[in-house]
Amino acid sequence: MTRLTADFWVHAYLARLRGVGIPAFVTAHGDDTAGAVLVKLNTLNGQAQSFHRSYDLMSGARKWVEHASGAEADVDAAVRRQQEFDPDLWVIEVEDRAGRHLLDEPGLE
Repeated sequence: MTRLTADFWVHAYLARLRGVGIPAFVTAHGDDTAGAVLVKLNTLNGQAQSFHRSYDLMSGARKWVEHASGAEADVDAAVRRQQEFDPDLWVIEVEDRAGRHLLDEPGLE
């Protein structure tokens, strides 16, 4: 199975979000080829969540799991800690009051 580059996946994800009117921004540009991606969902009410892809050892599938949630400042701190650990990390911030991030849709796993 061919893997997509991080850059390609990020641009496709941003296009999908734009297609349904959800604003999103790249706040940290990671390695174009193999950088991991972290998605921060800002619900614009002082709360946020972040998600990263995880590998399920039982099924072999990749899925999005919660990295952090709570007050936006706390989630931002968790994201910064992850960036210190992984300098190749992409960070995408999604802004949606309804809490939509589309990560659970087919094709984004």
